[in-house]
Amino acid sequence: MDRFEDLQTFNAVVETGSFTAAARRLEADKSAVSRRISALEKRLGVQLIRRTTRTLNLTDTGRSFYERSARIIADLEEAESAVVQEHGELRGRLRVALPLSFGIRHMGAPIDAFKKQHAGVCFDLDLSDRRLDLVQDDIDVAIRIGSLRDSTLIARRLFKSRIVVIASRAYIEANGEPLTPEDLADHDCLTYSNLADPDRWTWLDDNGHRRSVRVPIAMSANNGDLLAQACADGVGIAMQPAFIAHEYVKSGDLVPILTATNWPQATAWAVYPPTRHLSYRVREFIDFLVAYFAETPYWDRDCDQR
Repeated sequence: MDRFEDLQTFNAVVETGSFTAAARRLEADKSAVSRRISALEKRLGVQLIRRTTRTLNLTDTGRSFYERSARIIADLEEAESAVVQEHGELRGRLRVALPLSFGIRHMGAPIDAFKKQHAGVCFDLDLSDRRLDLVQDDIDVAIRIGSLRDSTLIARRLFKSRIVVIASRAYIEANGEPLTPEDLADHDCLTYSNLADPDRWTWLDDNGHRRSVRVPIAMSANNGDLLAQACADGVGIAMQPAFIAHEYVKSGDLVPILTATNWPQATAWAVYPPTRHLSYRVREFIDFLVAYFAETPYWDRDCDQR
């Protein structure tokens, strides 16, 4: 009987909150996870987890056991990390969650570059705009853009990207160009539905005060690429991060408007769950991304041409 595997299984169940999620993390069968926990409790002669049809709850003994077992596992991971640092070789799976549009457009190059440096790392990528539970979904690190809603996560800033308001030349010719942000109230607008208040577009005035305008919604979607294409087709005016809009601006399909307005910026973060020891390969990957995005992003420069 492998006592360390018992600890790993128990910790996985506690940290993910279910046998199913623990089995996914451990790449094992759910029934095998359940049997190992039952065997561990039988060997110790105590109940560690109270099971109901819907929830799992630690007993007082289980909570104490988890705190000690977590320290043991963390100490072993730290020891392994020290050896890895000495030999400069990273190995193992790196599960990364990426926003769909940004991930497809801009994360392939840095991930490929990191992989070339560390051939022993296997990337497992989840591309989606939905907010994942990093623990439940067994995510090592996630890239998130915008405000961080979960204050329990640890975050490192990667970059800030400009927000631009864009329209096609055909739309401007047919409807006129808004000269002030307030003029947007008289135009068809395309809004990103994942925002908390998608039809309220905000900016800072010359005194640094936050201003806003309610815009008429001609189309709403939870994907920026679809909105950018609709904008290029002349459906309406869109507010987009430069990392999506830049290709359309560079090609001439879209034109930045209201460029003197101080629109907000979109901040990108690398986030991960709070743990006692961050695995060395996760730490190295985050450091790599911070360095990779250190300069002004090329997509911001592409939107400066008007």
